Amino acid sequence: MKIYLLGLLCLTLAIPLSAAEPARKVLYIGIDGTRFDAIEKADTPQLDALMKDGCYSPTCLILGERYQKNDTVSGPGWSSILTGVWADKHGVNDNRFVGSKYTEFPHFFVRLKEAIPTARTVSHVTWEPIHKFVTASADVSVNYEERAHGVLDYDRYDNAAVAASVKELSEGNPTALFTYIGQVDIAGHTHGFHPSVPQYIEAIERADKLVGQLIAAMKARKTFADENWLVVVISDHGGKGKGHGSGHKSPEILNSFLIVSGANAERGEIDGPTYLVDGPVTVLTHLGVKLKDEWQLDGQPRGLKK
Repeated sequence: MKIYLLGLLCLTLAIPLSAAEPARKVLYIGIDGTRFDAIEKADTPQLDALMKDGCYSPTCLILGERYQKNDTVSGPGWSSILTGVWADKHGVNDNRFVGSKYTEFPHFFVRLKEAIPTARTVSHVTWEPIHKFVTASADVSVNYEERAHGVLDYDRYDNAAVAASVKELSEGNPTALFTYIGQVDIAGHTHGFHPSVPQYIEAIERADKLVGQLIAAMKARKTFADENWLVVVISDHGGKGKGHGSGHKSPEILNSFLIVSGANAERGEIDGPTYLVDGPVTVLTHLGVKLKDEWQLDGQPRGLKK
């Protein structure tokens, strides 16, 4: 009996304990009004590295096949990016946010909290309507835009939002962190949405540097080796001339982009059509949230390894 027990003990000790699965986390970055062909023209080493370490769609569509009556502006765009449903469901057809239905079709933070109540969710933005209307069930939600203080300075606002996100990554323990960068859209409205416009390209390059700060802070986390981060970067629309409204037939406006990067991401260009609503569904899927039929999500997880 002693020999049998000793053999069993030795066999048990010889079997390695399975390592705990790394904690899944998401860094979700939104860069307003950014054309992919302008990213290709600009010097964007940070976005380039994310695409190399993941996958991307250069033609992520801002309108779905079922419903296309909303205007091609930020209100419905960011609502779709953060809820995973189109405007006929979330109710936002323009920048007035009249008729919004975020109770029925909420920010993906709500769905994450339903599945994982202990998840920490953080949103840092520089466009006030996202903070005022869209963000829900967030542990931290801050807007850094200052419309009441004279000349608008989105470079400063974006730097403040990113600095707060860097602090969260360095000192906190976020499950899902959303950071919004607004200055590219402002440059487009002021100077033009086109790769040939120097000021538009310069704004994209500044945004790329901000992305780099976020990635550096993420990788510098003491617990990074024990975590499984997915980085998703997306924009709400492109642009043509100095605008993007009523762009239902303009490819320059209809085509956004989607980058999905990290250990769980596929590599190369994403096959097939990709849509804004795919962003939050990809995030939820990576975080291990079981998608429910009653949520009526329009998006599909894109760019994740099977």
